[in-house]
Amino acid sequence: MQTILVASSKGGAGKTTLATQLAGHFAVAGKATVLVDADPQASATRWCEKRAGMEAAVLPVDGHARAFRRHLPEDAGRVVIDAPAGAMAAGLEPFLEMADAVLVPVLPSAIDLEATVPFLNSLAQVPRVKKGRLPVGLVANRIKAWTSVSQQALEQLRLWPYPLVAQLRDSQAYVLLAALGRCVDDYRSEQMRGHQDDFAPIYRWLKKHA
Repeated sequence: MQTILVASSKGGAGKTTLATQLAGHFAVAGKATVLVDADPQASATRWCEKRAGMEAAVLPVDGHARAFRRHLPEDAGRVVIDAPAGAMAAGLEPFLEMADAVLVPVLPSAIDLEATVPFLNSLAQVPRVKKGRLPVGLVANRIKAWTSVSQQALEQLRLWPYPLVAQLRDSQAYVLLAALGRCVDDYRSEQMRGHQDDFAPIYRWLKKHA
């Protein structure tokens, strides 16, 4: 069972979008997938409910319950955790304990970059992270590659001590996918192929740290 924690101290960074898209990808790939929803908005749970009748369904688990681990099936192949928004490392302790990797979405704005630094500093104090046993990766989200703002943000992210794993384009497709309970891998269209390519580096990075 590989467990991926998706976390960010900055609201609106795309944490739930990233978590649901990861869970959908694993389910489409034939993995028994669980999505632990620890965000008070419960958007990830509603996403799971919308795809409950699909062959590639994802099991939602309430991450607010103290004993949420008891609800994880023994045969789960992948567990994706949508962390509570705004939580620093100290508030993520039960999730960090079971995580095999942490992904942190970051928006390309000065405000978001500045807000992410204290969160990453708090992660750096986690013993497993400090010893290199818990990999942390950055995901640049809502990137507009043709703008100087996005390019400057990417340059700054590449200087940070954690690897920039992937760049996800700014796209309204994710709004529609959230409403339908779908993921980019549910489709085989030319329109979705670019979005799938955006995610490919994330899966390679996760496989490397499996």
